[in-house]
Amino acid sequence: MSDLTLTLQAAALVVLLVLSGCFSMSETVMMAANRYRLRSLASQGNTGATLALDLLAKTDRLLGVILLFNNLVNTAAATLVSVITLELFGNERWALGVATLLVTFAILVFAEITPKVIGATYADRLAPIVAYPLAGLLRAFYFVVWFVNLFSRGLLWTIRLQPKEGDNGALSIDELRAMVIDSGQYIPHKHRSMLVNLFDLENITVEDVMTPRGAIEAIDLSDPEEQLRRQIATSFHTRLAVYDGDSEHVIGVLHQRRLLSDTLQDTFSVERIRELLTRPYFVPADTPLYSQIQFFQENQQRLAFVVDEYGEILGLITLEDIIEELIGKFTTSIPDAGNRMAWSEEGNVLVDGSANLRELNRRLDLALPTDGPKTLNGLIIEYLQDIPEAGVSMKIADTPIEVVQTQDRMIRTARLFRPLAPTQAERSGP
Repeated sequence: MSDLTLTLQAAALVVLLVLSGCFSMSETVMMAANRYRLRSLASQGNTGATLALDLLAKTDRLLGVILLFNNLVNTAAATLVSVITLELFGNERWALGVATLLVTFAILVFAEITPKVIGATYADRLAPIVAYPLAGLLRAFYFVVWFVNLFSRGLLWTIRLQPKEGDNGALSIDELRAMVIDSGQYIPHKHRSMLVNLFDLENITVEDVMTPRGAIEAIDLSDPEEQLRRQIATSFHTRLAVYDGDSEHVIGVLHQRRLLSDTLQDTFSVERIRELLTRPYFVPADTPLYSQIQFFQENQQRLAFVVDEYGEILGLITLEDIIEELIGKFTTSIPDAGNRMAWSEEGNVLVDGSANLRELNRRLDLALPTDGPKTLNGLIIEYLQDIPEAGVSMKIADTPIEVVQTQDRMIRTARLFRPLAPTQAERSGP
């Protein structure tokens, strides 16, 4: 064999390995490409992304054209190596064995592993590019691919597997949540937090975020008129719950703006307050937050009283409470020590017993249980099965808690201590 012939055969072998690598890379690129990113590019007029989506909608034909040419090239490469070996060494079996090992190694390294790693790493960039040659090959050799797939579909039918054409790859809520959490470099932390909170609305009820009954600001129409006037004038709320002697029975909601505009024209009186009241709106305690938003919209309400199965009032939920659950605290009109809740330099914080457990967990990065009581007072009482005296300490969910003040069968103030990180011995176990 002449040197020229050997050189041409070696060059042809290199070309075959390169082509094999291209087809291997194309397979990985198309399978690993983010379809949602391709759809975004396609909506912006990217022709390559549109072609890629069309190919991915016909997975059997896409894989058919890639594997058809990939196997043809690999077979041609193996055959060419055998020809070169026979011409150099004759019918020597050891030479054919060594050549087989060498060509297998070359295909693995240069035509399979390396191209596929590159394809998986840059799948989103390369998918709109490789879509052009793949679409052209599929169009040119459509009949061959169809003929091969005919046997493939027959085999799938035999084993009772039916391929799904144009599978849209719909994501579940948990998958969407995971995508949002993992999208740190694309979505700002605040926006990502809002989206995650939005997914959680289905699992959070109005009872989880309501203002407890004991913390509801209400007016009693049986109080003296001067006391009512003073209470309304110093209230930070635009809407007030109203009852008449019986705090268990709310008779309406007073909108202070209506009262203000009315008193500018008329005198302040209890009877006028009664005329300005709107009917109270009640919702069950287990209503999901996402449903409550719809109910507020449908009923044109912004405030509702949360009741248990016996109709007893448990608390108050407002539209602002739900919005704050999504985006965090935003109102500054009401003095609230909770807004300044943070660990001191000594690693402790003084909190109100009525503090919501979800809010404590979020602000202080704790893991207090929220599947039972909703407030710190309720959690401590449930844990101790008793109303503790001041000075009693305990540890709940690795958080040391000290009762500071109790009053009227309630824990008014408690001090939380920052949970200590586990020691090396605790982490490694006995």
